Amino acid sequence: MGIQYLDNIRRLLDKLENTQSETIDRVSRICAEKVAGGGLMYFFGTGHSHMIAEEPFYRAGGLACVYPIIETDLMLHEGASKSSAYERMEGLGQHIVANTPLNKGDIIFLASNSGRNAVIIDVALEAKRRGATTVAITSLTHSGSVSSRHSGGKRLFEVCDYVIDNGGVVGDASVFFEGLSHPIAPTSTIIDVSIVNLISIGTARYLVEMGVKPPVFESANTDTGDSSNKSVIETYKKRIPML
Repeated sequence: MGIQYLDNIRRLLDKLENTQSETIDRVSRICAEKVAGGGLMYFFGTGHSHMIAEEPFYRAGGLACVYPIIETDLMLHEGASKSSAYERMEGLGQHIVANTPLNKGDIIFLASNSGRNAVIIDVALEAKRRGATTVAITSLTHSGSVSSRHSGGKRLFEVCDYVIDNGGVVGDASVFFEGLSHPIAPTSTIIDVSIVNLISIGTARYLVEMGVKPPVFESANTDTGDSSNKSVIETYKKRIPML
């Protein structure tokens, strides 16, 4: 078994707890305030980071106030090389945001390990222009080691209101052994998904403290799930078309 990988994940989860808890708590409180005021929590990522946008959406034990921005051209199943080319395309991010109702009452999470490509930066800049709160989920080590691919010269962590560091290494892959020319086994997805769920927990807790019932989905694969979720879906489906 790849015990080195499991050790790496444990170490990064400990690092997350020790270094990012304050930011996660602060962002969770902001999320609760936004949701209580009628706002939504948006999530966006390209390539493998699109999974971070899907993780909290329509998820058993997840919040219903989640709006995932899913662009198939920026995912892998319609062409991996095409996805890489599109995520470097400056100007595309503004069009992506234009197709959403994102506004100053909302908060958006932007997942990118490197934080260097044009689309994720443009989405962040356009979200800020609209007055939304922006949160980067990124690797500061990786991002700090590379230049921006955006004409503005800045990386994601340099344009967002809040930054949550997943603690990953340059290149993301974390396991080395003799005979392997490049490291294997990335860590960002596991840590980023943990961040997203910590945010969901914190948001729900703060909503309860504010006297607001958190809009949490029950599993549709329980006997009571469909009836339990019906009213929650009705509340949000006009604002979140994917529901």
